Amino acid sequence: MKDDTVTPRGAYPHTKRVGDFIFVSGTSSRRPDNTIAGVETIDGLGTKHLNIEVQTREVIKNIEMNLTKEGASLKDVIDVTSFLVNMNDFAGYNKAYAEFFDAETGPTRTTVAVHQLPHPDLVVEIKVVAYIGN
Repeated sequence: MKDDTVTPRGAYPHTKRVGDFIFVSGTSSRRPDNTIAGVETIDGLGTKHLNIEVQTREVIKNIEMNLTKEGASLKDVIDVTSFLVNMNDFAGYNKAYAEFFDAETGPTRTTVAVHQLPHPDLVVEIKVVAYIGN
């Protein structure tokens, strides 16, 4: 069986359950093999394109996988905090985000710009809070 677990890059869990609340640590598009989704080499010189839409989708899928392990789903998410390295990526991030959540039924959200994330190829990190009560 394939191991789909990404090892945290520090002394913290992916999720923490407190009563009916599930807190999901900041999540990236890093895969179990430590490659990063959304990193595209565009020429023979090794120039990279960091695709915000691909990374955002992969981040949300990673969050969904962590929620599933707690018996929850993206429908249970009540609050989202997103960290973008470059606010010029906001439109692409927003487009990918809207594939999973909508304004009427989705969670509250805060999006902030940050100087950098733990790896130079990461352009987005997202943390969420889910609620699985009534």
